[in-house]
Amino acid sequence: MNDQKKRGLLWYLGEHPDLLQHYTDLQGLVRRVLRFFRRKLDQARQALRYFGRERKARRFPESDHRLAQMVLFIWGNLPRFGSRFRERLYHLRRRSIRSGSKRRALFEKVRLHPALFLGSAVAVAAIAVVLSLYTIGVNVSYDGISLGTTSSKRAVRTAAANIEEVTREVLGDESYAVDKALLQQETKVVLRSTVQTRQEFETRLSKQLGKVAYGYVLYVDEEPVAATEYEGAMEELLEQLKTGYITDRTVECYFVEKTEIRQEYTTADLMMNLGYIAEKLNATKAGAVTYTVQAGDTFYDIAMEHDMGVNTLLNLNPGYQADMIHVGDTLTISNAVPYLTVVDVERQNYLQDVAYSVEYQDDSSLYEGDYRVLTAGTYGKEDVTANVTYINGTEVSRDVVAAVTLSQPIAELQARGTKERPSWAATGSLRWPCSGIITSYFGYRDISVAGATSNHGALDIAAGWGTPIYAADGGTVVAAGWNGGLGYRILIDHGNGMETLYGHCSSLDVSVGEHVYKGQFIASMGSTGISTGSHCHFAVYINGTAVDPLNYL
Repeated sequence: MNDQKKRGLLWYLGEHPDLLQHYTDLQGLVRRVLRFFRRKLDQARQALRYFGRERKARRFPESDHRLAQMVLFIWGNLPRFGSRFRERLYHLRRRSIRSGSKRRALFEKVRLHPALFLGSAVAVAAIAVVLSLYTIGVNVSYDGISLGTTSSKRAVRTAAANIEEVTREVLGDESYAVDKALLQQETKVVLRSTVQTRQEFETRLSKQLGKVAYGYVLYVDEEPVAATEYEGAMEELLEQLKTGYITDRTVECYFVEKTEIRQEYTTADLMMNLGYIAEKLNATKAGAVTYTVQAGDTFYDIAMEHDMGVNTLLNLNPGYQADMIHVGDTLTISNAVPYLTVVDVERQNYLQDVAYSVEYQDDSSLYEGDYRVLTAGTYGKEDVTANVTYINGTEVSRDVVAAVTLSQPIAELQARGTKERPSWAATGSLRWPCSGIITSYFGYRDISVAGATSNHGALDIAAGWGTPIYAADGGTVVAAGWNGGLGYRILIDHGNGMETLYGHCSSLDVSVGEHVYKGQFIASMGSTGISTGSHCHFAVYINGTAVDPLNYL
């Protein structure tokens, strides 16, 4: 602005003094508004910084340490100190401007050099990196065994208290307490990555104490069976157990028992590796498996059906005798049951015979109850689709879904006897010759009695001297009298190639050529011949060959 314009402006202001006052008032108003908004902005910044410090405090559990608190306090207040410092510089600058050139020169002297700001930024960044990598932790050991690092001594106390409470609950021992004297703690700077969580530290401490353990526990019908520390391992193991029974025809596979996996504390003895768990689940536990006697059952049949010897079945059922069981009796066939019962349902297609019917034609030349085939029958064929159910690999049921007949069966024609049967005629089935206990079964036996054979071709049924012996079926006596090692014996011919023998009798009540009926008294039990005690040597012969009598009784 040139001198003429300045003079003009001064003259104008001199003529209008109010205008100058208004201008001054306006400047003051603008300054006040700017200061107001600057204060509000500073307050907002401080609020944000406070919020950030609170978040950091929540993220850093080590903040309960005094040293850590001091470092975090300084770190959290650096922005506030910087803000106050900048504000102070701003006011100094304003004062220096108002004070004139000397103040302005002084401000220029005290202005911070850029290198100082750069050094401060580097230092702050270094501190931030160190704090992100390292923290204050507590190294813990129990009885000289290191348990790793946890966040604080309070965390150690909390973990020990939790273990005590859990152990008392699991073991039912209200007096149990962790020996605090064996817990050694050392506070030091550690890598943040080495600090364990509370659950991790509790798990290691419980494992060291050896009373309880934290893991995944398998319950079978609400009974804890085994546990593992690996997540998902128990589920995979159960699926593998099913896989052993699954085929390409399987439509459904499941456990009969209720299985459940819970994440909790349990007794330490249940913690096993997966191999032991699989072995245990494939084994059995104590428990009775029973069988109800049906019509026509014998001890021998029941034993054979369940893949065991007669002696084994008798040992499982003390108080029972092989010849004295009744329909409805409950026999124990096993003292062990499996931990898990796998049910596998398969869809199967197969050809099945269709039974033929039998038609009869009366024949007066045959005895009543005797039959002779005149024209053999022929089985039909049908294509069957069925759901076959297996329990632990053993078939238990077969449900037919659909059946298509491929060929019809042809009936069989039999001659049926109408002639009256004499009382002594054979019925075709045998009864027990006497009461007593089987002391020696058919087949090989280890015996040291002089003259006795180890290849035993009969049953030895022991009872008191003089116990009655009855004919097992109707027939004709072909031998009766002394026979060396058998003592007094009787041999009965029942026709159709079947004979029965009764040895070691004390006395005989029939003679050779005599006809006897089924159940007729024929002799008294004794111990004649080569014998160690009173018993009946009962043998069955088919076409002259000794067979196991239990297959015919």
